[in-house]
Amino acid sequence: MMRFDAFMQHALHDPTHGYYARKIKTVGHRGDFSTTATLSPTLGKAIAARAASWLKQNPGPFHLIEIGAGDGSLAEAVIKSLPLMLRLKLKYHIVETSSPLTKEQQTRLKPHRITWHTTPLDALKASSGRAFIFSNELVDAFPVRIFQQNQNQWEELHWDGSAESFTPCSNLPISSSITSSHPENHRVEIHESYHEWLEEWICAWREGEMITIDYGDTYPEIYHRRPQGTIRAFLLHENLTGPAIYQNVGHQDLTADVNFTDLMQWGESMGLETIDYCTQNAFLTPHAR
Repeated sequence: MMRFDAFMQHALHDPTHGYYARKIKTVGHRGDFSTTATLSPTLGKAIAARAASWLKQNPGPFHLIEIGAGDGSLAEAVIKSLPLMLRLKLKYHIVETSSPLTKEQQTRLKPHRITWHTTPLDALKASSGRAFIFSNELVDAFPVRIFQQNQNQWEELHWDGSAESFTPCSNLPISSSITSSHPENHRVEIHESYHEWLEEWICAWREGEMITIDYGDTYPEIYHRRPQGTIRAFLLHENLTGPAIYQNVGHQDLTADVNFTDLMQWGESMGLETIDYCTQNAFLTPHAR
C-alpha cells in the first residue's frame, strides 16, 4: 500500500515507466493535452513584456529561467516577442527533467542561444542568483497528497494496486486546506512536494521576479462543488476521473488544480512578496492582438 503522492510520483516521474520521463507524447493537438502556449504566442508576449519591464526597473544582466518548458513553444514566443536589443543581451535558461521533452525543445529552439539545466539551483548558479523566473502548468504536475475528514479526524488516501483506502494521519502538511473543517469525506489535495522543492533552491535566488501560471484557484473557492477534489488524468485530450486515474500508468498525465492560497503563503514564509494574483485572461488581455 502506498500514499497517493508516491503513486503519482511513480506514474509521472519514474525514470523507466514514468509519463514525463519516457512516455509523454507531443504536447498540443497531437498529444494528450494542450497548454495556452501551444495554442497561441500571446502568453509569450505577456511574459516578455513583464520581463522587459522588470529589467527596465532593475538594470543589469538579463537572465530568463523557464522551469518546465514543454515542447518549447513558450520559449520560442518569449524570445521572439522581446525587442532586438534585449534579445542580444538575453541569456535564456531552461530547467527540464524530461529527456523526451528536452530533445523536442532542443530541436525546436536550435536557432536560439539557450542553456539547459536539470535543477533551478543549477540555473541560478549560472545566473549568479539574479533572474526573471517563470513557469506554465508546472505546479500541477507535482505529486499531491490527498486528504479527507472523517469524524473530525484527517485521513490520507492510499492505493494498494487495486483499491483506494483512507487511513488516519497525524503528519499533516502545511496548507490552507488543513486549517479549516470540511464536510465528511470531502477530498482536498495538497502539493507538499512542490513546497519542499521550492525550499530546496529559493535561498539561491537573490534578485528578480517569478511568474507562476497554472489552473486552479484560491482556497476555499478551488473546491466549490467538487467534493471529490480536482485530481484527474488526461489521455488523448480525454478528461478521466475516478478509477480511471489508476489505469494506463505511465501513458497518461495526472494532474490536480493548484491552491494559489498555499503558493502565496508558502512563498511569503520564505521571504518572497506577492506582487499580484490575477486570472490568465487578465494577464493576457493587454497583449491579445
